[in-house]
Amino acid sequence: MTLSELRFIVAVGREKNFRKAADKCFVSQPALSLAVKKLEDELGIILFERSRTDVSITQAGQAIINQAIIVLDEAGKIKEMAQQGDGQLEKPFKLGLIYSIAPYLLPLIIPLLRNSAPDMPLEIEENITKNLEEKLKKGFIDAAIVALPFDIPGIEIENLYEEPFVTVVPVKHPWAQKKTIKADLLASEKVLLLDNTHCYSNQVQEACPGLLKTGEIQGGNSLETIRSMVASNLGISVLPKSATTLRHVNPLVKVIQFDKPIPFRKVVLAYRKSSVKKQALEEVVKSIKKINTSTFN
Repeated sequence: MTLSELRFIVAVGREKNFRKAADKCFVSQPALSLAVKKLEDELGIILFERSRTDVSITQAGQAIINQAIIVLDEAGKIKEMAQQGDGQLEKPFKLGLIYSIAPYLLPLIIPLLRNSAPDMPLEIEENITKNLEEKLKKGFIDAAIVALPFDIPGIEIENLYEEPFVTVVPVKHPWAQKKTIKADLLASEKVLLLDNTHCYSNQVQEACPGLLKTGEIQGGNSLETIRSMVASNLGISVLPKSATTLRHVNPLVKVIQFDKPIPFRKVVLAYRKSSVKKQALEEVVKSIKKINTSTFN
């Protein structure tokens, strides 16, 4: 049994396809198939049920793949420890953020990290939650700033802050003179949200369940695009409070707070339990917690 064979079965388990798994592992399909068969013979069990059109994982195969993931992660930890040595704050730190957080949080934390860890380059990956999850599990990034729920085996989370949602409407909208509104009123409006590839839409719909009943929802590609669509009188929207601070003011858009109970999301830092970059992680967390996130409240 070799680490390569374990990588092969993990890849087949993820791809459910031998050819795609071989491509991911940069080997030929016959070589991968032979290695998987060799491991099955050594273990005396069938890991995958194969047909011409489908590959499914057996119950025993899933248990072994789960353990293989742990073994590979621990093996990678040894290499990572050797590479990092004692200079964690002198090596690049790869941080992922979801699209609805990155533009508003990064300008605040980068100056703080430059002061506390000036020799630690911060490499940014902006992406959707699903892709950040995969990159985090595979070790392509060191940590990710996401919103709950984010319950992934092998991943720890550190609570950062709670962020309320607000409504944004065109300045000539009937609500523009209101100071607050009830969340259930959104169901009677055309609401502009990010498209369904973004977790942000799910966060808003869970926090404002009335939207799921009768609300008309139209998708956009970024929160800044959504803000411009609202300014153009194409509908209203729900934004995180961090997207409505002074630096993001648009004179054609009115920001309205929600009545209590105020819908909100929980923002966390996610990282692998096996990470050896604990010192770097602590610096990132400390920098974020230095920010006056009460301005989001």
